[in-house]
Amino acid sequence: MTARMYYDADVDPTALAGQTGAVIGYGSQGHAHAQNLRDSGVEVIVGLAKGSKSRALAADAGFRVENVAAAVRAADVVVLLVPDTAQKAVYDAEIAPNLRDGQLLMFAHGFNIRFGRVQPPPSIDVGMVAPKGPGHLLRSVYTAGGGVPALFAVEQDASGTARARVLAYARALGATRAGVLETTFAEETETDLFGEQALLCGGVSALVKAAFETLVEAGYQPELAYFETMHELKLIVDLMYRGGLNFMRFSVSDTAEYGDYVSGPRVTEGAKAAMKDVLADIQSGAFAQRWIAVQEAGGDEFRQLRGRDREHQIEQVGAALRAQMPFLNPVVVREGEAQAAASAPAVATGSPK
Repeated sequence: MTARMYYDADVDPTALAGQTGAVIGYGSQGHAHAQNLRDSGVEVIVGLAKGSKSRALAADAGFRVENVAAAVRAADVVVLLVPDTAQKAVYDAEIAPNLRDGQLLMFAHGFNIRFGRVQPPPSIDVGMVAPKGPGHLLRSVYTAGGGVPALFAVEQDASGTARARVLAYARALGATRAGVLETTFAEETETDLFGEQALLCGGVSALVKAAFETLVEAGYQPELAYFETMHELKLIVDLMYRGGLNFMRFSVSDTAEYGDYVSGPRVTEGAKAAMKDVLADIQSGAFAQRWIAVQEAGGDEFRQLRGRDREHQIEQVGAALRAQMPFLNPVVVREGEAQAAASAPAVATGSPK
């Protein structure tokens, strides 16, 4: 049975008529949600901490900016868009004490609900719209007249209007222009984390580094190895994006296609078993517990891992080569600016976090 996609015509936009949205956070997702909602006719308040550097950005964009508690009290729909690791503290201190019956609490990722870090009272609605793209893409595609597809879910429906309001929210983001798929908080969270770790970020990064190292250790030029293992990857992914594996194989040479069939399984032998282990850690909450513990301990392990890979040879070689190819609009991420690339037009990933 084919999953149903919901589009503009399937949604009643009046479900949010006359309601005020409080967007808590004004980062990658926050700025896009706030601006798309406003352009769709929803009154928006941006809720930020007093010392937040984003206050000036939101104010310059024409938004009414309030402290988080005040924004929550003034809103009918509260959208929690601060980073996953910060959500519990913001919710406990500023949101929970100011909620009232019938409000809709929205998320763009199910992490904190799935793992019980945020536990809303039963008297409010809880929903999610998770765009399948970063915030800058959500915004730029909306302004161009299109939309980024999304997942939506309803965790609690205290008012009886939660599903209609969540779908109207997705429409206001522009997501139903492209189509939205219904899911649950648990399914969205577990598949999103798995995709990031097993393939989109973790799996691909590990394969790229291993392929690069194999060529360099065999005596090939590092620059040539970079082109073969990282630079050309975009060309292949673009083909898959447009027409799946079949179109990619149709587009490459017969030699490349044959090598795909006979050598790909050799490279990934044992990978599926490892993927099942990764998924089991996600489903059990083991990964979430480890990640939260790292953050609560000050983040040293995370910074060490980031620093180690920042110095990998493929990063050094790649940076030098990209600097000679301005048509790529190359981005340089410096120490202490790990999120800088998120605002670069050329960067797009599958996760909205």
